[in-house]
This record gives sequence, structure tokens and C-alpha cells, in this order.
Amino acid sequence: MTRKGILFIISGPSGVGKGTIKDAVLKKNTDIKLSISATTREPRSGETNGREYYFVDEDQFRQLIDNDELLEWANVYDNMYGTPRQFVEKNLNRGQDVMLEIDIQGAFQIKARKPDGVFIFIAPPNIEELSVRLEERGKDTPESIELRLAACKWEMEQMKHYDYVVLNHELETAVDTVCSIITAERCKVKNLIWSVI
Repeated sequence: MTRKGILFIISGPSGVGKGTIKDAVLKKNTDIKLSISATTREPRSGETNGREYYFVDEDQFRQLIDNDELLEWANVYDNMYGTPRQFVEKNLNRGQDVMLEIDIQGAFQIKARKPDGVFIFIAPPNIEELSVRLEERGKDTPESIELRLAACKWEMEQMKHYDYVVLNHELETAVDTVCSIITAERCKVKNLIWSVI
């Protein structure tokens, strides 16, 4: 008995802790491949091309779109982000699980193309806590934080389109919950390939 590759999509509002949860989950599930997104935004301090993102200019990004090399793409807070198609499809086709950490716009595009993916929405305890987290992470300008919080109401309304919702109130619990979802999905009959001898 073998298993199909499963596409796990972690998504949610900006600043909710998607990246932190993803990193912790991948440490516990070292057999899942992480898909790295392409982006037109400038690298933040400490980020490396090919590790956090593939950093490209707008012309290069448009070329990826024109060549249908992205599984999804979106313009988020004045920057473009996209998921390279080849990496995801190659790994899924050989039975390898893949994880994406993407924004909600991108998750909807993935759902249209890969409806059998597992969509996990990471939710903040409340908007006030999300505001504190955005300020404390020190990556965003006050204007950027205001923009992200304004988008949060619509983003929270989208959780009904996901398979699972994980409340990130306490990090360890949220990580354990996502790991439990992964285990459960790997045991689903629909993801198993049976061979009759």
C-alpha cells in the first residue's frame, strides 16, 4: 500500500503566525517538502533568495505568469507572490507531501486548481492580539500594519471555505493541532493507493 502526495495549504491573515507554525510543523514532519514562493517584494533583513522566497523583479514575475509557470499568484499589499507549479506537481506525482504557506487570495486559486488539497486556516485569538503581533514582529511600517488590519475582517470571513480552522492562541497547541490534521489526512482512505496481488 502506498499513498498519494497530499498538498497542505496553511493560510490566514497577515501576522497570525503562519510562518512560525509552518516552521515548527516541518521540524516535526521532516518528510514534507516546503514549496517556496516567488515574490517581487524586497528581501527583509536576514532573508536569503531561494530560502524564504525566490526574489524576482516584476518583469521576471510577469514572465512566470505568461508561461503558466505559477500554480497561483496574487498581488498582496503592493507586492506580487506566486507558487511555482513544477515543484509542487513533480513532488505530488511521486507521492511526496508538499506544504504551502500562502495568503488567502492564493489559497482560493489553489483550491480551484487542486480541490483535493487540505486547506488549513490559521486564526488569531482576536484582532487586538493580531495588531500587537504585527507591531512586535517589527517587519512592517505603521501604514502597512493599518492596511493589514483593515483586510483582516474580510480574511476572517473566508475561513468558512477551508477544511480546518486552527486558533493560534498558544503556539505549541496550534502546532500540535496542525500535526494532528496531517496525521489524519495521511490515514484517509482516499489518499491511499491499494494494490491487489
